[in-house]
Amino acid sequence: MLDTTATVRSEYEPVQGRIAWIEQFTDQDKLYVISLPDDVELDHDPGQFVELFVPGVGEAPFSISSSPTKDGPLELCVRSVGNVTSALDRMAVGDSLGVRGPYGTGFDPAALAGDDLLFVAGGIGLAPLRSMINYALDRPEEFGDLTTLYGCKEPAERLFAEELNRWDHSEEMALYETVDQCPEEQTWEGREGVITDLIPEADFDPETTTALVCGPPVMYRFVIESLQEQGMADEQIYLSLERNMHCGRGLCGHCQINELYVCVDGPVFNYPAVRDKSEAEV
Repeated sequence: MLDTTATVRSEYEPVQGRIAWIEQFTDQDKLYVISLPDDVELDHDPGQFVELFVPGVGEAPFSISSSPTKDGPLELCVRSVGNVTSALDRMAVGDSLGVRGPYGTGFDPAALAGDDLLFVAGGIGLAPLRSMINYALDRPEEFGDLTTLYGCKEPAERLFAEELNRWDHSEEMALYETVDQCPEEQTWEGREGVITDLIPEADFDPETTTALVCGPPVMYRFVIESLQEQGMADEQIYLSLERNMHCGRGLCGHCQINELYVCVDGPVFNYPAVRDKSEAEV
């Protein structure tokens, strides 16, 4: 029986959430809007995650996609790839599930204050970065220029398509998009190519810009090299490494990178902290 009186700040005890809205993005990806009890405030940092408990199935970690600047339900973008996510895929509006957290080390908006921000998102990596993107858009006076680079395999796999269109017409952020390829049955008038093709095109000053990067593991090394070629210092690069997280408490070892635990020490890392870690693969 889930505790509906505890707050999310309770480190281990889940509270009962209820699915308020579901939006289908792609064949595999959905946005879940989850309402929490009235007395619960998530109070998360951008880049943190929660653990979702699906009754009778188990639990899994999911990055928070909503910004702490916005009151209201929790937003999570979930790709159906495993037991818990498949069970979640079968759930409907009104169904209940357990929520505990937030956990991990996210982005520190205070430390980024005054910087130009360059968001580099590949595929579903846009979901965790969206929290910080919307934080910056909601508080533009705290940051410099905002730029987002987003790449995915094909047009049909774009996430948050309506939001991307709003960002593209925003005066507060520059958006650059690309797809690896466009199948004949789809329509796309934008760029084709890998996400690193966008970095030389983007208008940013490497001396005043901090890069926030999230995407598939193969992407990191090439993005980092491209940023370095543009003159960006390693200390100005932050990576969200969400691989293999499970327990959320650094106990199971699934997400261990040498002596670091992604679910506790991360998922957000300043690049120098993992640069020489052989298991980080960045």
